[in-house]
Amino acid sequence: MKMKEYRVIGLMSGTSLDGIDAALITTDGEGYILREGFAHAAYPEGLRQHIRSCLNLPRDKRANAAAVERALTEAHADIIAKLLSDKKLSATDIDLIGFHGQTITHIPQEKFTCQLGDGALLAQMTGIKVVNDFRTADVLAGGQGAPLAPVYHRALSTNLDKPIAFLNIGGVANVTYIGIDSSIIAFDTGPGNALMDDWMLQHAGQKYDDGGKVAASGKADEDMVGALMAHPFFNALPPKSLDRNDFVSPLWQGLTLEAGAATLSAFTVRSIVKALDFLPTPPARWVVSGGGRLNSYLMQQLREKLGVPVNAIEDVGFNGDAIEAEAFAYMAVRSVKGLPISFPTTTGVPQPMVGGKLNMPEAA
Repeated sequence: MKMKEYRVIGLMSGTSLDGIDAALITTDGEGYILREGFAHAAYPEGLRQHIRSCLNLPRDKRANAAAVERALTEAHADIIAKLLSDKKLSATDIDLIGFHGQTITHIPQEKFTCQLGDGALLAQMTGIKVVNDFRTADVLAGGQGAPLAPVYHRALSTNLDKPIAFLNIGGVANVTYIGIDSSIIAFDTGPGNALMDDWMLQHAGQKYDDGGKVAASGKADEDMVGALMAHPFFNALPPKSLDRNDFVSPLWQGLTLEAGAATLSAFTVRSIVKALDFLPTPPARWVVSGGGRLNSYLMQQLREKLGVPVNAIEDVGFNGDAIEAEAFAYMAVRSVKGLPISFPTTTGVPQPMVGGKLNMPEAA
């Protein structure tokens, strides 16, 4: 029997704070996925700075972010309107929105994770049902609350040779390992782009190291990389997850621009390679999404260190910019159908968990 299909918009704003991705798919939340559209909007600089000011906000100060949360939600409504306009669709053509929001604090060991984004307000503004707050149920049940995309990676891997690793290099990097039997293991590997981007902004006034050119022109301080890799996170058994600022350190502040970029790049690469220690067999191929796939120097270093094909996700037929947003569209459908989005081998939750909170437009 054919499963009910939903036309869904998924929204993702990652830890790199670059902006909002919106993806349109039709899916049954299981094996059927039809990709229909994608849009991206950069955060206005003022909003980006306001979001930065909320990073690591304590639980009891959540109300202090109310104005930023409203502005962020309005920005998400704007990109939905743009995507609908681009596709010549109206709100009545969409069954559901999967709204991840912007992570500002993630402390699963304290059973706390916070994503800015008002699901009820977005439902009111768009007239569409909204699923948000995907991580809280998992964290409250003792899971890491991240990564959540693995259930979507598994759906994408149906026609790909296995074992395979999906590597997302956003602000934080995470890996999904899919075995020959389609079993999944997932965890955060360590820093992604966040440290490198913050370094470039601080020392060169640039949002990122374009193509890794600055890092390629410098020499990594390998002793410093070794010291950074001594952090207990890297020997902890997965599942495990991170906040974007968990590795911020004064260690590298005295380095030159080029040496700092090279060192932080090497740190990201070394931490990804370390992930092999926790996989049952080495992946035959790594497929990379997130902004890190556009850093040609970083990709070159990964190929050299991993010794197997490392491809941008476009090489296997997917849109790397859209993957995370598509994942939250897919998970929104699973949420309303009562299907799990996190598992013991992906977040460490005791049993498979359904996540997300449904917001109805008429009740907003």
